[in-house]
Amino acid sequence: MQPPKILMLEITGVSVVYESSPLFSNLSLTINTHEIVALTGASGSGKTTLLRCIAGLEPVTAGTIHLDSRDITNQRAHLRNIGMVFQDNQLFPHLTVGQNIAYSLKIRRVAKKLTDQKVREVLSLVGLSHLIDRSVTNLSGGEAKRIAVARALVAEPQVLLLDEPMTGLDTDLHSRLLHDLSKLLRARGTTVLHVTHDHAEASAIADRVLDLRQLIS
Repeated sequence: MQPPKILMLEITGVSVVYESSPLFSNLSLTINTHEIVALTGASGSGKTTLLRCIAGLEPVTAGTIHLDSRDITNQRAHLRNIGMVFQDNQLFPHLTVGQNIAYSLKIRRVAKKLTDQKVREVLSLVGLSHLIDRSVTNLSGGEAKRIAVARALVAEPQVLLLDEPMTGLDTDLHSRLLHDLSKLLRARGTTVLHVTHDHAEASAIADRVLDLRQLIS
């Protein structure tokens, strides 16, 4: 008999209220180790806000968030060991590719030798080792997406949150990057919550596809 999967991320009864108006209420979700879950839903339904709550960038009004049985509901973002790739990448324009990827390790005071090693490793994983010294302002759309993913992965997060990471790409590039990203995440065994409005994209990358409305009781 197969042993049960270790529960990695558990969101229980979470509510978010803005200016006395509920964005969503009593939302619950569990994601297991190595599982890739895609979350769909209408624009403005709260998908991105949910990711930001999990990452510690937005407070929840009610409910709890546990990671590996640890209550992180009110924990600071940098202590959660959760990575996030934003829709607009949010790369630092004044830093090179290598410096962008190294940023999270630098603020954690990881030794420079180890930081350099990890940066080279993730750049190799996304196939962009030759761009380590390039300014991020000189990247193509697809390259910028890959660098944003590499920056999130370099700290080896327990959970990776993807906020519509394929937005703005043409059809061919979208298909190639989706295939490469799915292959990379599965090879690393990364636990993922992927937000998208594209149902075909969701089905292509995820083990489970959920609509935000399914999570609200």
